[in-house]
Amino acid sequence: MGRIALGLALAVVFSTRCWAAGEEVEITPDVVYGHKDGMALTYDVFRPKENASGLGVLFMVSGGWYSRWSPPESRQAFFKPMLDRGFTVLAVRHGSAPRYKVPEAVADVRLAVRHIRLHAADYRIDPERLGVYGMSAGGHLSLVLATTADAGDSAAKDEVLRQSSRVAAAVAYYPPSDLRAWVTGENPKMRTDYPALQFESNLADDVSPLLHVTQDDAPTLLIHGDKDLLVPIEHSLNQRAAMEKAGVPCELITIEGAAHGFKGEDAQRALKAQVAWFEKYLGAGRRVVGKDQ
Repeated sequence: MGRIALGLALAVVFSTRCWAAGEEVEITPDVVYGHKDGMALTYDVFRPKENASGLGVLFMVSGGWYSRWSPPESRQAFFKPMLDRGFTVLAVRHGSAPRYKVPEAVADVRLAVRHIRLHAADYRIDPERLGVYGMSAGGHLSLVLATTADAGDSAAKDEVLRQSSRVAAAVAYYPPSDLRAWVTGENPKMRTDYPALQFESNLADDVSPLLHVTQDDAPTLLIHGDKDLLVPIEHSLNQRAAMEKAGVPCELITIEGAAHGFKGEDAQRALKAQVAWFEKYLGAGRRVVGKDQ
């Protein structure tokens, strides 16, 4: 057990390097951003070595609010389109269902943003130009971050908690934007099938991004299939309407005939739009920032 613990500790301290399509990618695995119930909360950092732009994008590792660990190298191909465009990608894990519920996942990813902003220079990214994206539950968490940012607690003893939780742009794939009917029992199957929704109904408003739209929210791209039976497209239609009313840049790409999840040309179209959105609202081709410029 001692050797295993030591190996995990070293994995946090030292980054590993691997190769994707001829380009060197620096991976810093299992960065600890907090603890709960004696367990570490972690994220992985993927940084292109040759063309890093100083732009960081958080990926919410979440499906059904389950957030599972996997070897970071296994995600490298998934992040390749972002890495190829110079983005540093940070894969954020939260306390997972079934043990932890949606409000706890929300608190975790907010903490992750604060930690990343504090340590942005270590990853040579600009803390004021962070994006976030995710699919389904990950899309929901992306919307929460886009709509409920705060400036941090200036009186906090923990330096991390003094940081802002703000992001500068968001992309949400088929995201739930209003959890009230799922949490209160109006749609009992969802509450039964997804343990993370089994929390006090009076907290549903707090974690429904539709109810928190204000004019200073992050520009948001929504991507949704019009045949989605799990998370109906009305979630994105309503979110877009609310953001447009508040004057927040927001677009909805409707993938005709698509259900929950995209494949083939639909997936490529969505990915192309995602990259373009982040380049538009985070800026592209600017200098790399950090300690070792």
